[in-house]
Amino acid sequence: MSATSLNEPAARAPGARAARRPRKRIRTAGRGTPYLFLLPYAVLFIGFIGIPAIYGIWISLHDYDYLLPHQPWVGLKNYTALFQSGSRDGADFWQSMQATLIFTVASVPFLVIVPLAVALLLNRKFPGRTFFRAVFFTPFVLGVAVVGVLFRFLLDPNIGVVNQYLHDAGVERNIPWITQLPWAWISLVSMTVWWTLGFNAIIYLAGLQDISPELYDAADVDGAGPWQKFRSVTLPGLRPVMLFVTTVTILSSANMFGQALLVTNGAPANETRTAVFFISQVGLRQYRQGAAAAMSYIFAIILVIISLINFRLFRTTQEKS
Repeated sequence: MSATSLNEPAARAPGARAARRPRKRIRTAGRGTPYLFLLPYAVLFIGFIGIPAIYGIWISLHDYDYLLPHQPWVGLKNYTALFQSGSRDGADFWQSMQATLIFTVASVPFLVIVPLAVALLLNRKFPGRTFFRAVFFTPFVLGVAVVGVLFRFLLDPNIGVVNQYLHDAGVERNIPWITQLPWAWISLVSMTVWWTLGFNAIIYLAGLQDISPELYDAADVDGAGPWQKFRSVTLPGLRPVMLFVTTVTILSSANMFGQALLVTNGAPANETRTAVFFISQVGLRQYRQGAAAAMSYIFAIILVIISLINFRLFRTTQEKS
């Protein structure tokens, strides 16, 4: 073996090490880059969610009134009082939870199914498709104050435009859209569906466009009809999107506040006063922030449990399929 061949590995080794060193330095220096990108969000999350959440727990353990100099410690009294019959807030709190449940059960199916149907239509190719996408999404950009005042005017039993048109169509009596049940619930659910279905439709539309057209071509080759393609291709492809839409819609409906405040004001007889509505009254009108904080955490725990159940149901369905 020649001297040249013996020296070749030694000649290559320094060069190889020199080529590897920059990559090692780049990898070491870049380890903190993801954390730098997360830093702005982390600061906002800790400042506006983390610290207030911890401080809220402290408030819930006191008879807290920010107008008074002293905040007496009461421990878990604000929590246990909600489960005791005859307590000051127990009956009203669970009545508001019942109203929240009614609204959520009534609105979520419409806000999951109707936007899906709209997205399926808007996913087709036809003239003016972009215009109609904007039309369906536009109500969502309106604030709840605008929507509430608008529907309060439309649905007013005495001077509302809806009853006026119904009277012109031959309906003699004025329908109490916002003062009697079940019309108050029908009004709240209808305005919420009109207001927010555009957001869910856009999310569905993004999911539909992410499904490969080759799957539909394969279904056509197998002779599948529209319903079979929807059941075997579209729904499985939209399962992650449907999980997101369903979870977000349940949480949003459970936190309904502005519609009830501006349209019905909890009427009739506080039947449409939701949990968030009642908590705001206790904390901001009655200045009992300790009791309101305790209600908020119990409400939050219930929503977390519902979300976990929802995730579990979707996972079980996916495993079976």
